[in-house]
Amino acid sequence: MVSWLRAHLRLLLLATQFYTRLPVPAWVGYSDEMLNKATVYFPLVGWLVGGVAAGVFAGASFLFRNAEVALLLSMVASILLTGAFHEDGFADVCDGFGGGWTAAKILAIMKDSRLGTYGVTGLGLLLAGKLLALRGLPPAAVVPALLLAHPLSRATALTCIYSHRYARANEDSKAKPVAKKMSAPELAAGLLLGALPLLAYAAWQRSPALLLVLLPLAAVKTLLARYFQRWVGGYTGDCLGAIQQVAEVSIYLFLLAGFAWKFI
Repeated sequence: MVSWLRAHLRLLLLATQFYTRLPVPAWVGYSDEMLNKATVYFPLVGWLVGGVAAGVFAGASFLFRNAEVALLLSMVASILLTGAFHEDGFADVCDGFGGGWTAAKILAIMKDSRLGTYGVTGLGLLLAGKLLALRGLPPAAVVPALLLAHPLSRATALTCIYSHRYARANEDSKAKPVAKKMSAPELAAGLLLGALPLLAYAAWQRSPALLLVLLPLAAVKTLLARYFQRWVGGYTGDCLGAIQQVAEVSIYLFLLAGFAWKFI
């Protein structure tokens, strides 16, 4: 049991190191196989990112008595924590699919570290969408929104790894170790980790309608994955980042609509 716990602790810490800027002890080690297995903890990293974002929002709200400033600082904290890892993927997808007309060209543009007009525009609209959607929520709902959106959006991206294939089969990419197929039990574990905050919040609020957020998330994953499949034959690490980011915004928009129409 001790060895099993230590093995999974290593995987969790490795996932933390890969998906955030946080350092981990040297004894954790690294291998492509380990990183592939650590992908199941991607949603659990979302717990950490969401917790930091929520904590900064709560602290800044108390200190400055200004929701806009608190939300901005919360977004800055989450971006610093992850190194804009997923935002960068979203921007690259905007550039690649906006400027490329063949699979080879799209993949080449996404691999380019320079940011183009499509990427800048898309990223600006994405961040504005997050800020405005969260600003529209009741103040008491912002912290729960952050705590459930970060894990659940990352779980949404995991489903693409399970259902589709990696598009850069012959290239060395930073995302290649996490691009292998997940087993059904691994996917189930990842989805459970991603959904637990949602289930807890729905139970606390006594609002089963909150579970309807899974419908737009399923739509986001299905539509984006099909689009990626059509143009490049699968997904890349940037595509996973785009799915996570769009899913996160979709959760905020669902909650905004739910509170506006009083069905949650």
